[in-house]
Amino acid sequence: MLTMDMPLSANTLGFISLIAYVITLIPTSIKIVFPHTKETGIPQFLLKYRRFIGIIAFFFAFGHTFLLVRKRNLDFLDLKTFWIYIQGITTLTIFTILALTSNNWSIKKLKKNWKKLHQLTYFAMFLLTWHIWDKMLGHWTYLTPIGISIITGTAVLSFIRIWIQFQDGITKNKRKVRKLNN
Repeated sequence: MLTMDMPLSANTLGFISLIAYVITLIPTSIKIVFPHTKETGIPQFLLKYRRFIGIIAFFFAFGHTFLLVRKRNLDFLDLKTFWIYIQGITTLTIFTILALTSNNWSIKKLKKNWKKLHQLTYFAMFLLTWHIWDKMLGHWTYLTPIGISIITGTAVLSFIRIWIQFQDGITKNKRKVRKLNN
């Protein structure tokens, strides 16, 4: 149990960030893969607070990074160190971009490009899976298998969602072609 005198570890902050991040990914996927969940109101609730939860995920990821860099005294100007942590650096960079543009002003200014920019989150999802696997391999904590299972399950759910949307797009295109030919 966490107490006030027990500081959060970098891995715990990373895990909390992962949970918050996954919560931002789930609503769209469960709404499409499991359409009956719309009736529960859960996807709508999560969608309503998605940007806020994403910003929280960023701050926990930043804390995770800060604690690890400080603890290990990492020098990212050293090319070898940079390469070792490339997945984490890239994921944090994507999270930073997404956090900075998760506001109404950015949505208005970027218009259609905002949605395209925020699709970087799916790339970050795969980088994050690789990051957890690579960095925790050989010294797993009790959080590691839970984290890997959660992010892998979310990635699979996202793949299924993308496949369903792709199939729906094919069906819609076939209907349009039939309509044009008649």
